Amino acid sequence: MLTDRWTLQVATDDPAVVAGLDTFDTSFITYGTTAAAVWEAAKTDPACVMAQAKAAALEMFLQTGQSIGKARPWLRQAETHLPRATEREKLWHAQVAAWVDGDAETAIALCREIIRRWPQDLAAVKMTQFHMFHVGDLAGMLDVAEAALPVHHQVPEMHGMLAFGLEEMNRLDEAEAAGRRAIEMKRAEPWAHHAIAHVMETQGRCKEGFDFMAALADTWADRNSFMLSHNWWHAALFAIDSDRPEAALKLYDDHVWGVWKEYSQDQVNAVALLARLEFAGLDVGERWQDVADYIEQRGPEHVEPFLDAHYLLGLTRAGRDAAAAALLASLRDHVARQDDSRLMSRIWRDVGLPLAQGVAAYGKGDWRTAFAQLKPALDGLQQIGGSHAQRDLFWQLWLRAGAKAGETATVKPYFERRAAERPGVTKHRRELAQLARI
Repeated sequence: MLTDRWTLQVATDDPAVVAGLDTFDTSFITYGTTAAAVWEAAKTDPACVMAQAKAAALEMFLQTGQSIGKARPWLRQAETHLPRATEREKLWHAQVAAWVDGDAETAIALCREIIRRWPQDLAAVKMTQFHMFHVGDLAGMLDVAEAALPVHHQVPEMHGMLAFGLEEMNRLDEAEAAGRRAIEMKRAEPWAHHAIAHVMETQGRCKEGFDFMAALADTWADRNSFMLSHNWWHAALFAIDSDRPEAALKLYDDHVWGVWKEYSQDQVNAVALLARLEFAGLDVGERWQDVADYIEQRGPEHVEPFLDAHYLLGLTRAGRDAAAAALLASLRDHVARQDDSRLMSRIWRDVGLPLAQGVAAYGKGDWRTAFAQLKPALDGLQQIGGSHAQRDLFWQLWLRAGAKAGETATVKPYFERRAAERPGVTKHRRELAQLARI
């Protein structure tokens, strides 16, 4: 056996395999571009359970309709070698297998067990937060970060993970302090930048937020497409909040869309930003068509409710009604086949489907249906994953559908509360003025 970067044993005798595992872990934690090294490691030593498990995890991170089918062979390859694997490797294999099977609760429980027994495994801490984020367990995200902090207090990425957990729990001052601590340790810590952007967005610190992100943007250039485009997405939100949609549109063209158009998260960033630009009254031209071209190629996948809702908005805004109808029909079938004993199944049924139906109605301009369909999903929205800022898209869809459907009395208090909570945000005053004219 050899030891990995966490000084923990891995059942392999090949240093190149351990190097591949270490490269994957580093890339995963820092949003790098070298995670695919684990696939070569897994091929080099088919008997290494950890390499097979992480190779399967990488397939799942790609979030395509083929991810599960591509992940299973790696897991099967490992099964005959489980008896010689370490206990940690067995748990890694089991948690990825649970993820592949759609059993989020088991995946989280197994991840928690890994970090309880081997807290030095920071990749497992990050993986635990990942799983929790995608089912809306925000308190759990913070809990695991706080538990891991004493072991990793000298690691900037740990403080970035802590910052995001604090922010999602609305402990904003603590979140900003943790994020700034991470940046003091390592300027190029994009997840900490991201957490602070969330804090500033929540507090309506538009100009400060934009300047903060722009000053650090040089450190994102070598990060993966999600981190690069998503941090620029946050910068664009600051521009929109400042009522500078043209500046946000330029960021869309220059930085947000076009890094990796086939990737789910890049498509989500594009859809969410185009929608917000339209909310601001901007004509985005043919940009919906370009995004929809790539979404339509995916076909019905149903990886996560959060993704499906964005895909439907992109398709309908581009006028791809047949593709949107096919995706929605497939989603209804998917929900009907679910095992209601599982958490993800209940999330699909109770939140994912009504959200998708409401989003599709909005995209087609059916304001009354959108207003009625979206409302039941909003209370459970946290469960579909995505951050506060990302999920706010669906609240904005509901508010605008209500305004256009003549439900001014219902939606006006929500608009007023937004303006009161973030008095420095210029766009809120414009929204209230527009509502008064309806």
